[in-house]
Amino acid sequence: MDPAQKKTAEQMIRTLIVDDEPLARRGIRTHLETEKDIEIIGESGNGADALKAIAALGPDLIFLDVQMPELDGFGVLDAIDVEHMPAVIFVTAYDKFALRAFEVNAVDYLLKPFDPERLHQALRRARATLERQSLGDLNRRLQNLLASLSSSGKFVERLVIKAGGKISFLSVEEIDWIEAADNYVRLHAGRDSHLLRKTMTALEERLDPSKFIRVHRSTIVNVARIKELYPLLKGDYEIVLKTGVRLASGRGYRERLRQLFEDSE
Repeated sequence: MDPAQKKTAEQMIRTLIVDDEPLARRGIRTHLETEKDIEIIGESGNGADALKAIAALGPDLIFLDVQMPELDGFGVLDAIDVEHMPAVIFVTAYDKFALRAFEVNAVDYLLKPFDPERLHQALRRARATLERQSLGDLNRRLQNLLASLSSSGKFVERLVIKAGGKISFLSVEEIDWIEAADNYVRLHAGRDSHLLRKTMTALEERLDPSKFIRVHRSTIVNVARIKELYPLLKGDYEIVLKTGVRLASGRGYRERLRQLFEDSE
């Protein structure tokens, strides 16, 4: 037995199955139960339950369905803290462009419907990846995947909020404005505010630029929530939202507001 095989045999790969189709979960479980180094620690039928299971169980490997209602596979990945990111094998019926991104950035993917040999091939790649690569390498590859999907025009429609021991969802249309808060952002939605562990730049890349504009290095505004703009000295603006909140634009972002004003004429 070579060193890689010996290490694999001694250390079980704690695996979570995430798919909204019970039949698909059952099929993956059936095949994995024949693998001596795979320990199935749980199943999840939706993205919200998957996040809870990942936080509670800390899997080494996830079989993750891409297309799920409410919170899809990309939303699950986006909500996981980078330092807790497991290795991921995508289970998908996605288009060819996305599959090329998976090949570059993920451990592997399974295109539905798949046969046992294809699953075993994905497992071999997962074992090799877990054996030779650091967690940081896996994290970078998955973050690259999210970035490539964002740049392809996929903007987030809802955000995952984790607070008070529960997971909730916030539609981006409910957000009035966003402010930076150290390594977090604070989302203001009516009378409520929510902390999200993400940088302003990372969140800005996930938001539709036709609906959200950055007006300051620490402020993003929902365009639909702007009620009035007041010109200030040196080309800056005071922004009044429909809620009555007043915000100031930053000098480096005034052209975006000026363009918004001109487009409305």
